[in-house]
This record gives sequence, C-alpha cells and structure tokens, in this order.
Amino acid sequence: MLRIKRVPTVVSNYQKEGEEEASRFQGGCGRNCLRSCCIQGANLPLYAFKAMKKNRVNEKDLVVVEKNNSPVAFLDSLLLGEWEDRVQRGLFRYDVTACETKVIPGEHGFIAQLNEGRHLKKRPTEFRVDKVLQPFDETKFNFTKVGQEEVLFQFEESDCNEAQFIPSAPMDTENSPSVVAINVSPIEYGHVLLIPRILEHYPQRIDRVSLSLALYMAAEAGNPYFRLGYNSLGAFATINHLHFQAYYLAVPFPIEKASTRKITTADDSVKISELSNYPVRGLVFEGGNNLEDLSVIVSDSCIFLQDNNIPYNVLISDSGKRIFLLPQCYAEKQALGEVSSELLDTQVNPAVWEISGHMVLKRKKDFEEASEENAWRLLAEVSLSQERFEEVKALIFEAIACGDDQNTIPTQSNLEEETQEGDAMNKGTRPIVHGKQECLVLN
Repeated sequence: MLRIKRVPTVVSNYQKEGEEEASRFQGGCGRNCLRSCCIQGANLPLYAFKAMKKNRVNEKDLVVVEKNNSPVAFLDSLLLGEWEDRVQRGLFRYDVTACETKVIPGEHGFIAQLNEGRHLKKRPTEFRVDKVLQPFDETKFNFTKVGQEEVLFQFEESDCNEAQFIPSAPMDTENSPSVVAINVSPIEYGHVLLIPRILEHYPQRIDRVSLSLALYMAAEAGNPYFRLGYNSLGAFATINHLHFQAYYLAVPFPIEKASTRKITTADDSVKISELSNYPVRGLVFEGGNNLEDLSVIVSDSCIFLQDNNIPYNVLISDSGKRIFLLPQCYAEKQALGEVSSELLDTQVNPAVWEISGHMVLKRKKDFEEASEENAWRLLAEVSLSQERFEEVKALIFEAIACGDDQNTIPTQSNLEEETQEGDAMNKGTRPIVHGKQECLVLN
C-alpha cells in the first residue's frame, strides 16, 4: 500500500452557495473574486522565475543550479506550504488525504486511488465536448470567479537575471498576471492549477507562451514527483479557461517507465519517440538545446491537434525535461457506442492522470478489484488505433517540419514487443476527419 503524507482537511465553507457565503466578504460582489469588481488593490505573493534560455534542459545539474539560486524553496516552502495553509483554512471540497491509494501489483505499477466524493462535488462540464476549440464564455464558470483566498501566488518571468520572491505584490491588472491556485476538488496532495494570464480569458487551448510557462514551473519545482498535466476539450477538460494541473505524488507513473522507440530528432536537438508496450499510443519529446526549443516543438504539435479537432492530453514529466503528447478518442467511442457498459459503469473519465497510470476510481468495488488487466483494458479504449495514430503522427511531423528517421534503433524494446503491443490495443480503425468529428460524452 502506498503511503503519502496525510494532512487533516475539512470541507470548504467557501464552496457553499447562497447569501451566507456572500456575507463573508466586504466590498465588490461579496465574493472577493478576481474580477474587476474585487481585484483592484489586491496583493498576492509573487514568484518571478529566471528564464533559462541559455541552459540545456538535459543537463543533470540544471535544476540544482536554479534551486540554489532561488530566493525560496519553490516546491516545499512556497507551493506545498501555501497549499497546506489552504487546507487549514478549509478551502477544499473534501479531504483528499483520506483517500486510499495503492500500487496495483504487476509489471507496470499502475496506481489506484479511491476517491468516492470527487465526481459528486466537482464542477460539472458546461460546454460541448465534440469540439476541441471553443470560444471563452464569461457566463460559464471560469477562474476569475474563484475567491482570492484560493490563489497561492503569482508566477511570472523575472525582469532581471535572477529569480525573485515578493511576499506581497500588487496584481498587475493591465498585464494580466499568471497565477497558481488550489484545485478545490483535488486528486492528490498539492493539487494546484497554473492559469496563464488569468484576466485575458483565454479558452482551453495551448500556445507557445502558455506551454513555456508550464515547463518553467516544472523546472522551478525541480522534483520528478511533481508533474504538470493538460487536458484539451474533448479529452476531459471540464473548464474552458486556459489552465494546467499539477500535483505531487512520490511514485513513478507507469507511462514514465514505459518502453519507447526513437523516431526522429527535430531541429537537431529535440528527440521524438513513441511509446511501446503501453496501452495508449503517444509521442515523447525530450532534449533540446534549451527549454524554449522543447517548448516550441511540443506546442506546435499541440496546436496542430487542436486546430484539427483532435482531443489530446499532455504530461510534463522529469522537471520539464520530458513531455508526453497523447491524442485520444474515448469520448468519440462513447458517442459511437463502442465502449462497454462495464467500463462506462466505472464512471472513470480517462484524462491525463489516468492515462499516465494514476487511476482515480469512484467506486469501492472497482478499487478493491483493481488489477493491471482492468487498468490496461480501460486505457486501451482511450488510444487511437495503430492506423489512425500513424496518420496523426505523420501530420504532426509535417506541421513541425521533421520526418521519420528510418535508421533509428528501438530503445528498451524490440520488434516482437511492438507487435505484441499493437495486437493488445485498439481494434478497428477510422480515418481522421479534420475539424468535423462529432462526439458526445454520455453521462
């Protein structure tokens, strides 16, 4: 049984609706939110990171150097320290530290968590799930509506050649700050949201600037057990306001241990591989002359997927040095009636964390019967078929202007493993229909 640090938590009083909540605050709309009615004069801690454009992201001492120059321990003291402060204030909807967690026996080490309250207490999806790109709708829930007490700190690039920390800094509403806030429906310890340029009201779509910001956050944390994730619309994002998720879990994810086969090198620096012997097909990006090189290649790949209405998930691993890009089709299969009722009954929506091997289960029965076979069977339904994945992969390489290196040698795998892996995954194929796929998640 996996053990993690347990911190007593109480259900948030701030999540209750009605006049009682509004009476807690003075001024503005009464909710102490991040909109224009309340934000004027607001002050929050500010962490300004040093850009690492001249440093190679694959150098072993990169994170150590940056952490030694940091004015505050970013992960332990700032992020997790502030997160625990919000625990003591009672700002969460349930006590995630009371959730049982275990590593499932087997070769891959899938992780299972029993979280019976999350699907009942998290915010419902308020947009269409058949289109990856949709305009921001201010009438729906967005992160400017959260209370300022849920925001841990501002996260910006330093305007000088060193990292800075200011315990209380005014929010620059003219330039729209990026912020780190708690996820009030957490999956794991330290679960937070990175919200780039929160006041700009960007919809859920990756661009070069936002992905770069997420990589810098991973690098500042400097801990392989702190990962960031991204879900596009149609791949189980539930809020159409640009954000990444992140949390701390001190165990390797199965996807991080999976075999890979090198395909090519982009821009003579970023190595691109594909997963093998894993239930979900995906690409792995690593290396680069600097963090920006890696960010540009991955963000351009994401932009291609979202512009062509292909749902996807992203896992930022290894302190920002390794990124998994995972196109998926589970919602499409649901709409076509191709997912078994047994899997649908679990109510598991396979987003980035589940695809990475951290299975958040909603029923005690599923937790008690959790097995590697069951986890594999669910995730295999998420994956594109081999034929469809090859088509998407070729189009991604065309978009980022690099080709398949036919002379590369598989790493940690062989052709026999790849053949077995291909047979174990999805049945059937469908062609890609750019921008026209209609899919609906069945509730």
